[in-house]
Formats: sequence, C-alpha cells, structure tokens
Amino acid sequence: MGSFVFDQPPLLSRASYDRADEIRDDPGRMVSGWSTARVLDIDGAGRYPINEDGSLAWAPATDIADAPPEDAVFLAHIDTDLWTRRVDEVTGRSADARRGATRLTPDEAGLLATALGILNWHATSRFSPVDGGPTRPARGGWVRRHIDTGRDEFPRTDPAIITVVHDGGDRILLGRQATWPERWYSTLAGFVEPGESLEQCVIREVHEEVGITVREPRYLGSQPWPFPRSLMLGFAALADPDEPLQFLDGEIGDALWFHRDEVREALAGGDEWVRGDVTNGDVPGDSGRRLLLPGSISIARSLITAWANG
Repeated sequence: MGSFVFDQPPLLSRASYDRADEIRDDPGRMVSGWSTARVLDIDGAGRYPINEDGSLAWAPATDIADAPPEDAVFLAHIDTDLWTRRVDEVTGRSADARRGATRLTPDEAGLLATALGILNWHATSRFSPVDGGPTRPARGGWVRRHIDTGRDEFPRTDPAIITVVHDGGDRILLGRQATWPERWYSTLAGFVEPGESLEQCVIREVHEEVGITVREPRYLGSQPWPFPRSLMLGFAALADPDEPLQFLDGEIGDALWFHRDEVREALAGGDEWVRGDVTNGDVPGDSGRRLLLPGSISIARSLITAWANG
C-alpha cells in the first residue's frame, strides 16, 4: 500500500508541558502554590476567555478564592501552577475550541483539551457508577472519591478509531453523515467496542458505515478529542473502489471516492468546515467547490493531509 505519515502531530497532540502529576498527591503543595497560580474558566458550552491575540486568558487564582476550590482541577506547572474550573458562563472576549484552538500554541491547545476533557468527565460523574452514591473531587480534581466508602473513580476516556480509506493510489473514500450539509465530507470513524482490537474496529466500522471491506489497517497517530472526552486513534486502510457502497447503519448519508488532485485543491484553497458553521444551509467562506474538508483542529484533517501529500 502507499505509505504516508503525519508531517507533524495533529493540532491537539503537540503539547510537551509538564503535567506535574506528583503535585496532585501533595495537598499542601497545591495550597502553597495557589497564591501565584492562574486559572482558566470554561463554561458548559466549552467557551473560554481569550486575549486579543486569541491566546488563553488566565485569571489570577487569588481573584477566585484564597485556596483551591473543591471543583478546581490542577492542570500543570508551567512557570507557575495552572488550574481550570467550570463556570456558569464565560463573558467578554471568548472562543470555543473547535474554532479558537488554531490560534493557540501547542501547549495552550493541549492544556485546553485537557481542561475540557476532565471538566466534561466531572460533569457526568457526580455519582458512583457502582452504587449511585455521591462522589467529590480529590487529588487535584483527577479522581472522584466516594463520600461514604472512599473508593476512587478515575477519569474516563472513550477510544474511537478514525480511518482514511484509500485505494493505494490516487483515490480516497470520504463520507458525509446524513445530518451534514451537502459537500461536507470527512474520514470514517467510530467507537471501539468491548473485546475488540483497534484493527478489528477499523474493519467493522468501515463495513457498518459504507458496506465495504478494508484491509491492512495501519496506525498513524492519535489526538485527544474533548467533545466530550474521546481519544481519536488515526488509521489508514486499503479498499477496492469498485466494491459497491452500502450505507448499512444509517449514519452515512453519502460517500464518494475523490481523486488526490481534488483533495489537494481543497487543501490549498483553505476550504474547511466546523460544526456549528452552517446557518440556513450556507457555509461562511465557502468557495463553491464540490469538496469541503473538516477543520484544522481535527485529526481527520491531518489524516487527509497526510494522504494527499504522501
């Protein structure tokens, strides 16, 4: 099969900051660092405050409380301690990750992805999945502890495969969910089931969505996807363009084989879409081309780019 790799990791996978896990186990250290710490507020819609240049706008921790609140989550130590918390609403200049992450540095994008993922987990984990008893945050927000038994529940991440299907030559198969507007196409994806390897998941998901059998699934890389708390595992797989497409599970409304030249044209033209961009069927900045590709924040875009340039 044609060999290709990412020219650089997907956008949300480039961070190299120190998560300082050891600080989570030291309550005294977290309290002592609070006086110089900074906090990133994020609301239930995933919006966060930004500076004029689009960078993350951190608030002094002491403007919020004299010590770490129970619902605050320790993120990292970069010059100082960094925390996040969920608020009812972010007012003033703000952004959401799907559109705003492209303006962040690699470490900022990684911090934002971490903050979103852990806060989304807290929002749905206030009660024990074992007996329904109430839990509270502990260890700097990285566990939820059963109030009565002391049993710890750890953050959940949902693994999902995402696959660029191609013919080993100049054609790539892209699909469009039934609810998406015309011309929006992306790679095929789905969640890993219990008892299933990643490679088995690639073969199953592609068959369920478009009715064809792929072969030689090959891992390329991964990216956190905090919507709400997934880990996207990127693959490439080979398929026969002459095999009839069948949309078996109803998720995919259409799928087409595109030539490399058309994909490169869409990439060079900057054509991309982001969920929530559409109003009355119109896509802002739409060039009118037949193919609109997913946004730069997504690993889908990285997979398509790697194939097109490979």
